Amino acid sequence: FFGSLGLQKDMRKAVELYSEAAELGSAKALFSLGNAYELGGGFQQDEAKAAEFYAKAAMQGHVSCRFNVGHIEAVKGNYDRAVRHFMISAKMGHEKSAETIKNLFTAGFVTKEQHAEALKGYQDSVEEMKSH
Repeated sequence: FFGSLGLQKDMRKAVELYSEAAELGSAKALFSLGNAYELGGGFQQDEAKAAEFYAKAAMQGHVSCRFNVGHIEAVKGNYDRAVRHFMISAKMGHEKSAETIKNLFTAGFVTKEQHAEALKGYQDSVEEMKSH
């Protein structure tokens, strides 16, 4: 994909292999497909396809994809939907989501209760990960 390890970069082959892995249920492959279509880099950029792959991976529990779906909704101006996604990913321990909720609170898009809920969920998740 990135042309590392001395291999030649081949985006078409990468997308083909990620597509096969995604069909087998890999959320990580869906994330990689989302990134490939969002960034382009060797083939046609397609933000709608990127959003579709991110959404599928988010439904499988991929926390970074959940954040990405929230970001896409925020860019569209769908702040209620964006906040729901950021809340979920913050509660899964995604630091950038917790920071985004804080910023949205400061900007007036998130209530004090939502901010507190996201912060507590984030902190609980981080503590849970430390205990394992």
